[in-house]
Amino acid sequence: MSVKGLLGKKVGMTQVFDAEGKVIPVTVLAVEPNVITQIKTVDSDGYSAVQLGFEDIKVTKLTRPEQGHLAAAGVQPKRYLREVDLQDGASVTLGQALVAGDVFTEGERISVIGTSKGKGFAGVVKRYHFRGQNRTHGASLTGRKPQSAGATDAARVFKGTKRPGHMGDERVTQQGLKVVRIDAERNLVLVRGAVPGSDNALVILQKSHRVYREPKAIEQSRSSKKK
Repeated sequence: MSVKGLLGKKVGMTQVFDAEGKVIPVTVLAVEPNVITQIKTVDSDGYSAVQLGFEDIKVTKLTRPEQGHLAAAGVQPKRYLREVDLQDGASVTLGQALVAGDVFTEGERISVIGTSKGKGFAGVVKRYHFRGQNRTHGASLTGRKPQSAGATDAARVFKGTKRPGHMGDERVTQQGLKVVRIDAERNLVLVRGAVPGSDNALVILQKSHRVYREPKAIEQSRSSKKK
């Protein structure tokens, strides 16, 4: 293992079966080889990290500074450039290609970062799940309105009050997703559960900082305590 994350794209959701025949809902992530385009060290930048390039594009799609940056690293034009942390004591080289099997293993828990779907301007019922009023006795015109915005003595709306506004299109981190399967031939990673964002959207797969225990291990620990 060299880096703590990789870039990929969300393909969509499907389901697979485990060894016991149980159905597992999974999200398919296309993790093509990531190329190291820049190495940051403690001596030069104050911290250790690497910049990864993902998805080939035409050179005309990049600006002149971007072209020069990738040409200096000896890397083909890439659409996405993102920075991820470097593993302690890891040794990497400029232009090195990393695949999913080099960073992740089946069965481990990871975090997936994506951009949530944009919903546009939304009211409080959709945005914050307000209950709303009853739809009887003439309340149909005001049933989805937020009503009172707080104290009346202040004569203003306090900062942070839940009001209608822009919904979605935000950076979201989904933690604790289990890697169900890694298809090295097709560069696919299957994770259990849903991943933020729409299909074909960029996602960042990262090593989880938390320690997760499987349900069986939790039950065993509880039974041992009872004894």
